[in-house]
This record gives sequence, structure tokens and C-alpha cells, in this order.
Amino acid sequence: MRRERQQASSNKSSSSSKRSGTPGGEPSGWRVWLRRAFRWGLGLAVVVLVALGVAVGIAVQRMPSFEELKKSPAGQTIRVRAADGTVFLSLGPNYGRWLTLRETPQVMQDAMVAVEDRRFRYHPGVDPVGMARAAAFAVQNYGTGRRMQGASTITQQLARNIFLSNSYTWTRKMREMILALALEWKFSKDELLELYLNKVYFGGGSYGIDAASNSFFGHSATEMSLSEAAVVAGLVKAPSRYSPTADAQAALGRAGVVLDVMVDAGVITRAQADSAEPANVQLAKETGQNSARYFSDWALPQLDMLIDEGSEALDVYTTIDLGMQRAATASIQANTPKNVQGALVSLDRDGAVRAMVGGRDYVSSNYNRATQALRQPGSAWKLFVYMAALEAGYKVNDPVVDEPVTINGWSPRNSSGRFSGTMDLRSAFAYSVNTVAAKLGDEVGFSAVANMARRFGITTPVNTHPSMVLGSAEVRVIDMTAAFAAVSRGGVSVQPYGITKVTTAGGELLYQRPAERGTTLVDHWVAAGITDLLQTAVNTGTGKAAQIGRPVAGKTGTTSSNKDGWFLGFSSGITTGVWMGRDDAKAVGGLQGGRAPAKAFADYMRVAVARRPVEAFDTEVVLPEWQLEDEGEAYMGEPGQEGFVDENGMPIELPYDSRPPEGADPAPPPTEDGPVLDQQWIEEQTGRRPPAENGGTPKNGGQPKIVTVPKTAPPVVKTPTLRSQPQPQPDDFD
Repeated sequence: MRRERQQASSNKSSSSSKRSGTPGGEPSGWRVWLRRAFRWGLGLAVVVLVALGVAVGIAVQRMPSFEELKKSPAGQTIRVRAADGTVFLSLGPNYGRWLTLRETPQVMQDAMVAVEDRRFRYHPGVDPVGMARAAAFAVQNYGTGRRMQGASTITQQLARNIFLSNSYTWTRKMREMILALALEWKFSKDELLELYLNKVYFGGGSYGIDAASNSFFGHSATEMSLSEAAVVAGLVKAPSRYSPTADAQAALGRAGVVLDVMVDAGVITRAQADSAEPANVQLAKETGQNSARYFSDWALPQLDMLIDEGSEALDVYTTIDLGMQRAATASIQANTPKNVQGALVSLDRDGAVRAMVGGRDYVSSNYNRATQALRQPGSAWKLFVYMAALEAGYKVNDPVVDEPVTINGWSPRNSSGRFSGTMDLRSAFAYSVNTVAAKLGDEVGFSAVANMARRFGITTPVNTHPSMVLGSAEVRVIDMTAAFAAVSRGGVSVQPYGITKVTTAGGELLYQRPAERGTTLVDHWVAAGITDLLQTAVNTGTGKAAQIGRPVAGKTGTTSSNKDGWFLGFSSGITTGVWMGRDDAKAVGGLQGGRAPAKAFADYMRVAVARRPVEAFDTEVVLPEWQLEDEGEAYMGEPGQEGFVDENGMPIELPYDSRPPEGADPAPPPTEDGPVLDQQWIEEQTGRRPPAENGGTPKNGGQPKIVTVPKTAPPVVKTPTLRSQPQPQPDDFD
């Protein structure tokens, strides 16, 4: 019996060995590896799921609250406002008003879900169906360089926008999925959709549907129609490509696709889609201006000096007048010759910049020629020459002679090529006579002219060669305009500025420009005299093209070979400077300050001062007493309480005991022997009168006695002086 059982067991083992196909009944190798792979895969899946759960759990613990997520991310927003409060430029991210889901139109919610994540309400943050479709797309387009598309859900996009960057890496994708699962775990679907609609980027610097609606349609997202919702929903795929401000036709075409998707998703009917008509959507007109960027590029860097550094949103209130800016841009574009650049700066009485144009087109060239370029001003520089002469004692009616003159080997020429002989100072300025300007500069001193330019705000290097009187030094348009504005203000300094106030988005005041009274640069009678000359230059001289039907005072400027053309002037409190020329400083045929620049000035100023009252200039010159006194009296006033001077005219202090008591009669004239500082002594010392017959060495060693004279300055003696210094070639023919 026992032997039979062993035989049966042996038969079974043999049968099992035959079925397995291996000697001894052992299983085949592929079955073993399959079992092992399954076990290892199952174990790895468990580990991955555990790790994923831990990662999601940690992410949930670290996840900010809903209220914290509603706050705008880092990135400062700056809204630049014009003088009337209009926002003409937004820099940085633009966040509109936060809209709850109840405030958001249903058509906007449906459009976004239909086009971006149709199964949003059903997946846990990661859509397996979408991932499978994206994987199939990747296989079909392998090697073409096209990225995997369609895998990101609304929750994943939200996670990327809030926490991650847009870098395309597998590491970032895994983090995005973990964060999406954490978001779904912590927040409801409605909360996630609300966050998404207020956080997603729609192009043009706009984040959120309210910012997008205001930027593209000019109204809040709460008023959005089906057509507008389709336009906005279509932007998420490619904001720069489908932005209405960049390509309106592309945006409207994309909106039609979104409507078809909404019909396919069943959220609207075909009749509703057909009646939407995206082509009829009214896009908001852009309030910003191309050329206004020249102004903002100049003004905004000044914020670093006005307020402390921060990251909160700012409202910057500026001085620019958008109507005047449009007129300035139009005048430069209309009057600037072909292949020539132009610049314009317009200042109000206190230095507020009302318009600034730095070139013909900001997009093609953002180089600001109004504030950065250094160019020769030509005869516009004579403003400083004639002010120095007026301050030295010249009067607008004084006779001068237009004749050949040579100063240290330099011989200036007139643009007319001829000399007109005797004329008054007013005519010499009006017709920009170069020889007279050269003689005036030589007489009052070239350093005096340079000093006058420095007083009036010229900060660039100024030489003291004779040719400097014709504008050989390089200057900026804004500096020259400020100098003319100071003349318009009666000789009081003007500092150009562009920012009046800075507040936070919530209205907290961070900066308010204080009122500035300015510094007196020249006496009022000097400013009145130069204004008289400037007005004559426009009325009858080289600046006649700048006439606008009301009083205008200004000056032309043209450099040699017509490389630069200028006109600077003022009327009714507005001072404007215009420059034209080539960036490479090549000659421009026919370019003269009295032509294109003066015409551009006139075209602009007609608009700029249209709403301002007509103002007559104050050209009445009231001379100081020292210019009205008789020469003899100026030297020989009766001694009294005026003070004491030495032989060089310097005041001296007498010992206390030597001072006359208050109320005492004036001391009698000195009776000691020796020369007395009187007219006779001056003429003897200068050789105009022979010395007295009883001359000799006085008892006091030949020194004149100290006498009292009135505290009045002597009259200016207009004696030309020659200075030896190297001369550059003149660069002016205006």
C-alpha cells in the first residue's frame, strides 16, 4: 500500500513538471519576472501614493488662506496720471477690482470653464482624461518641437500663476500637480474659480477679468456681455497674440472660436452664439499716447528721490496736459523735414512740463532729444549775451555798429553777407547781427556771458572763447527752454518738473510738491529789456513765422551748414522750445530756426494758449538810480553818513572813536595838504589833465586822502578789451 502511494505521488510530480515545461517542476523565468515586476510595481505605486499624499498634505498645511491668496502678488503697479487726473500710462501689473463669483457674470464663468477646463467641476485638480489626450498629442508630434498641450486644468493654471513660474520643466510640472491637488483639497470649486478669474493674466499688463474689461472695453467686468466674455476668455491661451490692443482682428476671430466651444459644451445655444457678433464689440480707445512716453521716461526715474522704495501700487500725478501733448506731437510731425528729428519742451510759468516730445516716433526711437541730446543753440544763445550787456548798462535804444570785427584772429560773419552800419541794439538783436553780438561779448567779457548762462540753468560745459557768443557751446533743449521761461517770469529762476503728487492706490499721500518761489537771477529791468528785444525779433525780425495773433517773444537759432534749427519763445505764460536736426549732426538743406522750428512753435502755441487770456509783455525798463545819476555827482557826492572807502573804492571801518556821533553835522572837508580823491585828481592820474603846477610829493607820501562818497556804483565805461586765447571756428549763421 505504501509503495502504491509513493508511485501515485511520483506520477503527480511528473505530470506537474510536464505542465510547467521545466525539469523538476519549477516555474518558467518570464512568469517569475512578471510576478516580481507586479509586486515591485505595486509596492512602488504604494510608496508614490504615500509620498504624494504626504507632499499634498504638507502643501495643504503651508497653503495660505483664501483671504491671503486674494492679495495681489509682488510687483509694483504705477499708474501715471495727467494734469486732469486721466490715467495715460500704466506700468507693471494691473489689477482691477476683486470680483466675487456672485458679481461675475455667468457668461464669463461659462466661457472660461468651457474653453479652459470643461471637466473642472468633476476632477480633483488633475484631469486624467486631459493628461491622456495630451500624451497622445505628444506622441503624434514627437520630434516636431511642439510642446504637450491640453493637460493643465484651471486649478493647475492657478497654482502656476500664484506659486510657480512659467518655465517648462518636468520638475515644475510635478510641483504644479501637487499644488493643484492641495488647492482642491483646501478650497471649494467656487473659491478656486473666483481666484482664477481674478488672478489669470489677460495681456497688456492686466491681471483678472475686471482689469481686462477696463483695459479693453472701458468698463467693469460686471457689465460684460457674451461677446466681450468670449473675447476675454480667448486671451488666456496667448495673451500677446490675441490682445485687442495688439491685433483686434485676431482677438475677435478667437472670440468666435470660444463661442463655438461654448455651444459644444452646452452652456449656450447656437442662436445665442450667432447673435453675439464679436465683430461689433466696441473696444476702448487708448488714452495713452506714443510720444507721452518721452515725458514718463524723464519724470518717473525722479520717484527714487521723492519717495522711499516700496512695492505697493502707486498713483503718480504729473503736469502733462494731454491736449497740449497731442498738439505738440502733431506740430513736430507736420513741420519736421524728412529724415530729420525734432524735439519740443513746453513749460508753464512755474516750470511745470505741459508737453514733451523727444522725437518723431517713440516706437522707432525712444532716445529723448528734449532732455538728453546736446546740440549747439546757434543765435538762441544771444539771449545770454544781450542780458549780460543790459546788465552792464546798455539800453535797448543804444546805438551799435554792424561792421567788420576781428577778435583774437576770429572774424564773425553775418548770414546776409553784408554789414549794415549804425543801428540800435533792438534791431541788432531782432535781425541776429553776429558782429554786434561779438563786440558786445568782447566788451562785457565772455566770462560774464558764461556766468549769465550758468545763472539761467545751463549746466553743460561753457567755454569763454569769443565764438561762444554765437552758440558754440552744446546745450539741452529743456535747459534752454527753462532759461527763456525764467525771462518770461521776470528774471526769476524756473526749474522744470513733472510730478506734482504721489499717492498709494488707496489714496495715502506719499509726496506733494511744495510751492517754490524761485530765485531772482537778474533785476526786473534787465528781464524787461530782453523781453523787449525778444518781442521785436518775432514782430519784425528773424522770428516772424512764430507769430500767433497775440504777443510772442522769442529767438531763432541756426548753426553753420544748417545742422541745427531752433526756436524758443513764450506767450501767455507758456514757454516752448523747439529743436530740429539730424542725430548724426549732418547738414540739413534749408533748415533754419525762423522756418520749420518757428512754424512748429506757432502751430503748437495756437492750441496751447487758446484758452488763456491774452497778456501784454512788461517791457517798461525802469533803470536803477546809479544809471540815472550825473557822472560828476556819482563821483563827487557830498560827504555824509554814507560810509567810507579807500583809494580803491573799497569800504573801510573806522575806529569807534573816529565815527561821527549820531545826529552830528557832517565833518568839514579835509584841509591837509595832499591830493584829494576828486574829479581833478582822477583826470590827472589818467592823463586827461596835466598835473598842477605846484605839484610835488604830498605830506602823506603821495597817497590820496580817504574821503566819503555816496554809496552808488560808478557808470559803466564801455571800453573794448582784447583777450588772448585760442579760437574755435564759429558755428552760427543766424
